[in-house]
Amino acid sequence: MRNAFKYLSKYSTTPKDVDSLIISAFLEINKLKTKKNKLLKEYSINSESKDEHSSLLEFVSAIYADTKAFGFEELIELFEFVISPADRIINGAIYTPQKIRTFIVSEAFKKINSIDDSLKISDIAMGCGGFLFNASIELKKRTDKTYSEIYRNHIFGLDIQEYSVNRTKLLLSLLALQSGEDIEKFEFKLFQGDSLDFHWTNKISDFNGFSIILGNPPYVCARNLDIETKEKLKNWEVCQSGNSDLYIPFFQIAIENLANNGVLGFITMNSFFKSLNGRALREYFQRKELAISIIDFGSEQVFKSKNTYTCICFIENRKQNFILYKQSESKYLKGKQSFKRINYGILDSKKGWNLKDNKTISKIESTGIPFGEIYQTRHGIATLKNDIYIFRPVDEDENYFYLQNGSLYRIEKDICKDIVNSNKLSREISLNRLKEKVIFPYDHEEKPKLLDEKLMKENYPEAYKYFQNKRKILGERDKGKGNYENWFAFGRTQSLEKIKNKMFFPKYSDRTPNYIINSDDDLLFYNGLAVVGSSETEMEIIKKIMESNIFWYYIKTTSKPYSSDYYSLNGNYINNFGICELSDKEKKFLIEEGDQNLLNEFFEDKYELKVK
Repeated sequence: MRNAFKYLSKYSTTPKDVDSLIISAFLEINKLKTKKNKLLKEYSINSESKDEHSSLLEFVSAIYADTKAFGFEELIELFEFVISPADRIINGAIYTPQKIRTFIVSEAFKKINSIDDSLKISDIAMGCGGFLFNASIELKKRTDKTYSEIYRNHIFGLDIQEYSVNRTKLLLSLLALQSGEDIEKFEFKLFQGDSLDFHWTNKISDFNGFSIILGNPPYVCARNLDIETKEKLKNWEVCQSGNSDLYIPFFQIAIENLANNGVLGFITMNSFFKSLNGRALREYFQRKELAISIIDFGSEQVFKSKNTYTCICFIENRKQNFILYKQSESKYLKGKQSFKRINYGILDSKKGWNLKDNKTISKIESTGIPFGEIYQTRHGIATLKNDIYIFRPVDEDENYFYLQNGSLYRIEKDICKDIVNSNKLSREISLNRLKEKVIFPYDHEEKPKLLDEKLMKENYPEAYKYFQNKRKILGERDKGKGNYENWFAFGRTQSLEKIKNKMFFPKYSDRTPNYIINSDDDLLFYNGLAVVGSSETEMEIIKKIMESNIFWYYIKTTSKPYSSDYYSLNGNYINNFGICELSDKEKKFLIEEGDQNLLNEFFEDKYELKVK
């Protein structure tokens, strides 16, 4: 729909104008006419309005340039496209592919006990109504009721945006019209409001919960939430650990609005398995012992426009002492879904849920002492403007490095330190090739302090002149709201101190990365990670352990996945790895042995495991 998207992006920012154009194009292309429905007539462009009709013809041509058919999926996708970028960040709206919606709706219907007049289906963050659209079709197939009856008695929706509520009404009205139902007005039970403080009992008399709740809860990370929303999150039990992303409370909201034996079907982020901000949610699930089935997409990208890692969760409002889990082989979800059982009793909500190969991972974690209790990991420095502070000299002389950044600048050598980007150790093996220079506006003591501005101006006039030239850019860090010790300070004060022994490694890798030990206490690092503060011998030991196939298997199985089969090595994903006990003789063997195959065999014996 590239040409249609392009046309809409220039057409109008007013929802009513955009919706009228889309609805009119749908009616025109599908040769649908409405004689009675007031809502659709209100959004229909007629030939009497010459400018609008001319735009309609241009838009129809743009659609035909993209596709021969303009069906409901294209309509839903266009509705999602015209949500403003700001609203996408604030509200987390995102288009859910048809196959995913169809699967979730179909499976949810299979799980309920019966379909009768009391059936109530809801989407509590409905966006433009895609799930309610599929649910309406499924219900009509199973009952042969009119859409008018279905909308009046069985379909309920909520969204924070009024235009989303209106688009859902338009979508469902078109669905009915295509089936020959052209009535003056449908009695919709679709509401505008914030799910975080919305009360269904105020809208539905004798409300006893929904039979089915469907949806794709909003994708908004904690850092993009406004103050009002953060305050509302405090009212929900599942948001009491870490900084909660917006999708997390939607589980509790949905569960608390389910009828007995009701079914929840969500496609949502899979980060709650292991993340700190998912701990309270895991505790909530385990305390309630809910009947949960999870289909995990792992590193597969289900959503074209969103860099998220997702799973489908079905939760039945009944007691069950185990979770059903499977890793999806395809986003199209073909064939019978084969799950494995994982008892709640062996899951640790504090450490995170190990759902893939639970027995093997539990055995690794129960061996010896957890990594995080022995070794300390650090993130590198955080200037928040690396392209200002970090550089590769284009030239140097006795006193200066020469930095090319818009213009050529001289920087005093005495204010610079060596620095490496340890993230590049996913590929690079030579530390010398990774070395760059960083302008370090701190003294060179063991615990560095920021240089006085006057002193810096006197002792390092060239570096000071360069910083003054870039002062406006430095002031834009933290969206201009940074509270720094002085305007030329790094954005954060982490990892500035001198540490003799460091083992550098990347934050993300698609293979066993390069781990490099360095004892230069003046060498800084950024972007990646380092194990710090241990003796040289201890560093050699942990290096051999982290290079083993046991450790990489653990990372691939428990860590957060990223695209192209990259996995995170952040501290929270490695801290629970069990460090096996080693005798002095075994330590000596590890330090001296260079054959990785023999080392892998050694660790497989120690952990009594054989991994691929």
